Amino acid sequence: MTSLPLPARPRSAPRRLALSLSRVRPELAALLVVAAFLNLWALERNGLANEYYSAAAQAMSSSWHAFLYGSFDGAGAMTVDKPPLALWVQALSVRLFGFHSLSLLIPQALMGVASVALVYDLVRRRFGRAGGFVAGLVLALTPITVAIARHNNPDALLVLCSVAALWLAARALEDGRTPCLMLAGTAVGLGFEAKMAAALMVVPGIAAAYLWVAPRGRAVALWQLSAGGAALAVVGGAWAALIALTPADARPWVSGTGDNSIVSLILGYNGLGRIGGQAGGPGGLGGGGVFGGEPGVLRLLGSSLGGQAGWLLGFAVVAGVAMLAACRLRRADARSGWLIAVGGTFAITAIAFSLAEGIFHPYYASLLAPFSAALVGGGAAQLASLGRTARILAPVAVVAGLATELAVLNAVPGELEALVPWIAGAAVLAAATLAIAETAPLRRAPLGVALAALLIAPASWSVQTLGHATSGTFPAGGPAAAGLAGGPGGGFGGGAPGGMFGADSSSLTEAIAYAREHGGGAVAVSSQSSAASAVMDGADVVALGGFSGRESEVSAAWLADRVAHGTIRWVLTGGQDGGMRSDGRTGSGTVMAAVADTCTPVASVDGLYDCRGASAALAAR
Repeated sequence: MTSLPLPARPRSAPRRLALSLSRVRPELAALLVVAAFLNLWALERNGLANEYYSAAAQAMSSSWHAFLYGSFDGAGAMTVDKPPLALWVQALSVRLFGFHSLSLLIPQALMGVASVALVYDLVRRRFGRAGGFVAGLVLALTPITVAIARHNNPDALLVLCSVAALWLAARALEDGRTPCLMLAGTAVGLGFEAKMAAALMVVPGIAAAYLWVAPRGRAVALWQLSAGGAALAVVGGAWAALIALTPADARPWVSGTGDNSIVSLILGYNGLGRIGGQAGGPGGLGGGGVFGGEPGVLRLLGSSLGGQAGWLLGFAVVAGVAMLAACRLRRADARSGWLIAVGGTFAITAIAFSLAEGIFHPYYASLLAPFSAALVGGGAAQLASLGRTARILAPVAVVAGLATELAVLNAVPGELEALVPWIAGAAVLAAATLAIAETAPLRRAPLGVALAALLIAPASWSVQTLGHATSGTFPAGGPAAAGLAGGPGGGFGGGAPGGMFGADSSSLTEAIAYAREHGGGAVAVSSQSSAASAVMDGADVVALGGFSGRESEVSAAWLADRVAHGTIRWVLTGGQDGGMRSDGRTGSGTVMAAVADTCTPVASVDGLYDCRGASAALAAR
């Protein structure tokens, strides 16, 4: 008689855990530990980081109306100048854990760790575990990567969404799966909801790669790309559609615009204006330092951006050339699609950032960092395994990496001077060895030595980032001296943007106190930055001119409507120029002049006006 097989005995919980742990790749675990350490160690030192976004997160956490529309203030008068997705994450964390530094910054830090993991796997899937490890390590040790992961600007989420889009596109290139391509479009759409047009940098590379490889034929590829584009449009356009379809008097004014139009924000302030030039661009504060240096081919290696993400650009470029020489863009070669997607995104981002003439801050280089890291990792794996081509290109890649590193160090004199001879010596010796190594096994050790030497400088800067507060408006990695035009981490006044933009805090404090003693009501000021501290303290304060007081040009009629509905009663007119040199932007100046002509001045508080009962006079302006 045939006996029935006995049912398999279920694995115990400890046994399942042991099996799961055995599948964890040790190099990935090491990368996650390094990234988590750099992103989380002494994180509370950064305080509330950019108070502009911290105030918005506080306002959104206390009002679902403010949350939905991305309002900077609880009264729902004006949005922030970016879509609200990154702030939604922070606001939800604040609702769950309370308003403090760690509830704002830990989600950002975890996004940074996730980006390192995705870059590792993006490279590993095509070039092996060693290449993935190099890519992940380069990204984790890029100073601006550490800085933005310890800060509450939306760039950490932008980087994560962009890397996720490339990772999903690479999966789609492997077997032509439509869902992966649609998810890639969704990831780009989420990035758009974090920082608008910057998220679109990955689209041309992904589209070109998929059309070239066309895993299931060109006709199908076009249909699949259309599906991915539809997912991008639906997800990326959701908040913009909400703003556009909501009556203007039922939502906040769109910050960064003069016509209260979301289209103007997308195409202008956060779009083409960043590339083609706009008021407030480079040189807006003198010298161009704050805004990332003068546009040009060497911008990425200059004093503003070089130390943030420029260290290994030379190696990355030659690595891309090595991969191109190896695959020759043959459609049957799986490396071709990967190179077009990743290398194309790297090239587009590098060119756009080098030539952008609009508002450009050094921390924007964080978006270039993962694409550069992926090329370094994938290229290193190729150079360690190719034949005669690698014998030529491997030493060239090392020398190119050394050249860009020396250019960066030359742009920031006084940094790591004692290490320069050792770094250069190790790199040159490794390059010489690579030039005479005839087989792939003989190239691995000198290539590893070269990469280790080239990572010393950025690693040093990344660790130094932990030693001071990466706070204020403009985060920067590296030593405290790398902060641009002000306090540690590149913030003006460390963490008090109101010290640079808008009315002084003592005047606002007096105005708030007077308003509370005389019937209450919101106090309007010029700049959102000057209002940030008061908003975080729970005061009823709104702003009329956008971030610095110059970006938004609200009309007198709009203010009259807000006064008539009781949203705003008091207006503090001082400080609309932010203390900056004139750059042609009107900002809140016109509406403040209308207030001075129509509202009642408060004798005891300089610059404060009571606009109750003045809505008709304002509307007539």
